[in-house]
Amino acid sequence: MERVNEAMSRVKTLIGMEVEDPEAQEANASLIEDFNRNCTLSTKQRIYGFAVCFVAGVTCTLLSMIVFLNPIKFATMFTLGNLLALGSTAFLMGPKRQMRLMVDPVRVYATGVYIGSIIIALLCALYVRSKLLTLLAIILEFGSLVWYSLSYIPFARSMITKVLMACFDTEF
Repeated sequence: MERVNEAMSRVKTLIGMEVEDPEAQEANASLIEDFNRNCTLSTKQRIYGFAVCFVAGVTCTLLSMIVFLNPIKFATMFTLGNLLALGSTAFLMGPKRQMRLMVDPVRVYATGVYIGSIIIALLCALYVRSKLLTLLAIILEFGSLVWYSLSYIPFARSMITKVLMACFDTEF
């Protein structure tokens, strides 16, 4: 049983969750801390929440490909899938930590463009109902999703920038 607990502690550390020490918990158990501890999700619940949200997001994104020729339905399904997939990571690390990471100086612009492109895509699809604007908004959303995702991989954005600069450099 001790090996299982050690393995779970390593998994928690790996995905960014705080590892709780049982002796330290009992030592400082005030009313508010006890309330917060009882209202949090267990590791198993977090993993289930992540899996369900992520699978639902990927399913919506894949189902959006079926209605690709109708940009308005495509944009709605694609954006819903992106929001579900983005929300799934909040189960793993918690919404507070995810928000802190999203507004981190390294990725604050990528986050802003990504959230903005989601809003623009939904507005173009649901209110403006212009297929051309919706298609352009989805292209912007996909590009910002890739750039936002690359911000979590060390040196990925700079590497992609250098590769693109080398590919599209017109000097011989």
